[in-house]
Amino acid sequence: MLFLWVGVASAQEIKWMSLNQALVAQKKNPKKIFIDVYTEWCGPCKMLEKNTFQNKDVAKYINDKFYAVKFNGEGNEEVTYQNRTYKNPQYDPAKANTRNSPHEFAGALGIRAYPTMIILNEKGEVLFPITGYYTATQLEPMIKLLGDDTYLKVKTQAEYDSYLKNFKGTFKD
Repeated sequence: MLFLWVGVASAQEIKWMSLNQALVAQKKNPKKIFIDVYTEWCGPCKMLEKNTFQNKDVAKYINDKFYAVKFNGEGNEEVTYQNRTYKNPQYDPAKANTRNSPHEFAGALGIRAYPTMIILNEKGEVLFPITGYYTATQLEPMIKLLGDDTYLKVKTQAEYDSYLKNFKGTFKD
């Protein structure tokens, strides 16, 4: 008798969606939105995807607390945000995997570097940008500050410093 072993992936994955989908979902069930603004050519963006977003602790937390959005800061996706439509009118399909023109929405968010993670509150308002590459354990205090609404109580730099000093992380790299 021959047995065929079919392995089941045990790793949890982030349930990515478009910003338009997340905004519709948010109207039905209010939840913060976590936006990963990336580009195809960005090395740290690829590291964030491979090392951090594939981490089971990060994936579970983001799926539980946020609608997760992948947004190409130089892509051609049309986005409607706060009653305005954003496009990338200078987008060149021949440059899809290299540097392209910046998307209007990336400009509206004030994106200056990639990767940048943006958190929107339940009303779709920008709360906080997180710029650069972070490991799971480095990202944990920032996303928990926002996901657990601790940011509502942290009003000064001293309070934020105290939050970081006393933060007990549970994520593993």
